[in-house]
Amino acid sequence: MIAQVFAVLIFLGMFIMVISEKVERHIVTLFSGLLTLVVVFGLCMKDMGAIVRTLNIQSIFTPGFWYQAGEASESSSGINWATIIFIAGMMIMVEGMARAGFFRWLCLKIASLVHYRTIPIFITFMIMSAILAMFIDSITVILFLAAVTVELAQLLKFDPIPMILSEIFCANLGGSATMCGDPPNIIIGTSLGYSFSDFIMNTGLMAGISLIVIIVYFYLVFHKELRASTGAKVEKYPNASEAITDKKAFAVSTLIFLCAVVMLVTHAQTGLTVAFIGTFIAIITLVTSAKYAVELLKKVDYKTLLFFVGLFIVVGGLEETGILEMVARLIGKISGGNLMIMIAIIIWVSAFASAFVDNIPFAATMIPIIESLSVENHVGLEVLAWALSMGTDIGGSATPIGASANVVGTSVAAKEGYPVGWGRYCKKMAPATVLVCLISMIIMFARYC
Repeated sequence: MIAQVFAVLIFLGMFIMVISEKVERHIVTLFSGLLTLVVVFGLCMKDMGAIVRTLNIQSIFTPGFWYQAGEASESSSGINWATIIFIAGMMIMVEGMARAGFFRWLCLKIASLVHYRTIPIFITFMIMSAILAMFIDSITVILFLAAVTVELAQLLKFDPIPMILSEIFCANLGGSATMCGDPPNIIIGTSLGYSFSDFIMNTGLMAGISLIVIIVYFYLVFHKELRASTGAKVEKYPNASEAITDKKAFAVSTLIFLCAVVMLVTHAQTGLTVAFIGTFIAIITLVTSAKYAVELLKKVDYKTLLFFVGLFIVVGGLEETGILEMVARLIGKISGGNLMIMIAIIIWVSAFASAFVDNIPFAATMIPIIESLSVENHVGLEVLAWALSMGTDIGGSATPIGASANVVGTSVAAKEGYPVGWGRYCKKMAPATVLVCLISMIIMFARYC
């Protein structure tokens, strides 16, 4: 009992500190993780086995961590090293692409293809944001899209905020479509053993249908503001080819990206795990960019990786003490074992929570809960996983602090002299969030219940 109390107090304290943003979040989770190991497992439980299971270092040295011939899945207990290694590998690949000018070239190329017309740029940038976010971290997608959007807005004399808000939402929506699109999905996929194609066939379908509706929604909401631009004559448009800083590096990084996509799409057939794919892509990127390898390694967001390590330890404390199983039983009791009610609870609770707190720790916390729900109520685990994925990925779009892409996009806009207040943001984005959650719930009811 005392171990459960301390596990909950440490978890709540961590959440409050992360939300307050007074201390860097990786320091908060690492300190909370250390408290969990020492106080909960050491002093209260006196269980070295719990520490070993939570640190989960031994899993890295098993063949199944790198290659899985069957349906085996990574254990969700403790630190999910597959998630951390995969994200680190993709970070290195993305930094290589950015250094070569890939993202700015792509944005300007698409703008030139639609002849720099505001409404076509608005629509194509939304689609591009969603597609890129299916394979690349949404923070990177928005960082470059928002910067180019501001550049085009100053050139074509239109307000960039409507376009940036739409890009943010579509990046979060696109991220929900695949296993590698958003950190919560990476955690869900690696923890529960789902493949890239599993996500595409389930969350991908919901995201695809929702994207069509959302494009129409944002067009109706913003088209008057965008059409109100002065349409001043521009003497010279930016040349997309000038964005390429290194032609050889550009070609190599593009090939590596395509290789990563192919490996992710086929990893269920090849048996290669995401940990293997992340490691392979990182090594290839560093080898082909040997001259800039140190620079690329320095740009990796190590703070985010450390944040994950501490987070998984704290969630492991809740799991080892039985707290998450108790929460699962409570949800099962409220739903009466009804799958439709479970889906609704998971989607809407996940969406509401993710609008105000980081969706990564929430997703990591919920995975053992839905596993217990599935076993105790004899319902398909995959259905609950898709509900969790859509709720956490989309819910974060509702507020400026709900997802990292939101913070980055609004920060870029503010830095360039286009501040976005909570009122203007939520007025447009919250209804879109509710709309997608509603569409997802209806699709899940029709398909799985």
